[in-house]
Amino acid sequence: MDFVQSDFAKLIIMKNLNSEKFLTFAFLLFTFALPSFAQTPKPTPSPTPVNDDEVIKVESRLVIVPVSVTDVNGQPVLGLKKQDFQISEENKPQEIAEVSDAEKVPLEIALLFDVSASTDAMFQFELDTASQFLKEVMRPEDRATIFTIGEKPVLIQARDSAETSQISIKNIRPTKEQTAFYDSVRFAANYLQKNSPQGRRKVLVAISDGDDTNSAGVIKAIWDAESKIMQNNLSNDELRSIRVKARDEAKVKEQNKVLQSIQLADSVFYSINPGGGSYQLNKMSEFGQSNLQKFADETGGTAFLPKFASINLKDNYQNAVNIRQNQATLTQIFRQLANELQAQYLVQYYSEAEFPANKYVKLNVNLTNPNKLRLRARQGYFVKN
Repeated sequence: MDFVQSDFAKLIIMKNLNSEKFLTFAFLLFTFALPSFAQTPKPTPSPTPVNDDEVIKVESRLVIVPVSVTDVNGQPVLGLKKQDFQISEENKPQEIAEVSDAEKVPLEIALLFDVSASTDAMFQFELDTASQFLKEVMRPEDRATIFTIGEKPVLIQARDSAETSQISIKNIRPTKEQTAFYDSVRFAANYLQKNSPQGRRKVLVAISDGDDTNSAGVIKAIWDAESKIMQNNLSNDELRSIRVKARDEAKVKEQNKVLQSIQLADSVFYSINPGGGSYQLNKMSEFGQSNLQKFADETGGTAFLPKFASINLKDNYQNAVNIRQNQATLTQIFRQLANELQAQYLVQYYSEAEFPANKYVKLNVNLTNPNKLRLRARQGYFVKN
């Protein structure tokens, strides 16, 4: 275009043309040539043909819903297809795109062991039974990650095989530390979200009473409450009441944060409470179990609450009997957990609804023909950014 403009100027001088027709032509030519001074022309890429179905999937949001199905005896129900499931989002039916069963989807399992003083009485056979569980449930392509719940979350072993995980578990030792339960579960969920390959089944299994005495949010709430009343002359009972209130309010907030982390990781939460039937002895124990139950219910897992017999009696013979009984109970729980994992499906659909980021979207999953089968599924998800 620069070349055209230069020649055109010369032509005006040489020919000395002033006709109205020529001036009109010159004006048009100048007008179309002007943009060349403002930008360098770029080649326009050829449009790539796109399939209509692919466009919908790209513009929609993929939602993965872990679902387990067992019969009345707790045995896994295998071979179900997408026509066997129904799913709705905020009461609106959704079209299921795909259903993957456990046999075809690798497993990512995070095991969390509470090493605080609240669980050390039965600690060793918890380790042994969990180790045997991994050996039985994991396949060569599956991976396990090991964490401990203590004063702070600790990654004992990054993603690895069942054999390596068994060795790592045997080296764990109980402590007398405080319990950062919320921080530990959130830490494990975030780890799975960042490190697990896409399309895998992700499971968190916590062997803990669910109580928290040391997570950052809980401690900060107590400190903040104390700092506001330092100038006041309060009795010990009044000060304790303020601390308890701040702690309990913080626990509710932390509970919601942890649940969101588990949901964002597309994980299912399972727990085994070593405290058993004693959880009703005080409010802290009750709230700890409510943590475990809420996380399991909302994600489609199970919060096991076994009735373990005491092993701290003066009668050594009775302690030995109770240990064998407790071991049998724990073995049965892990067997049931294995059944649920074998009966787990990933139900996937594309949501076209427009929701703001971080909104909690309610889900409802059912079987087309329930036929006395037991279904567990996540109750909702948080919209990711």
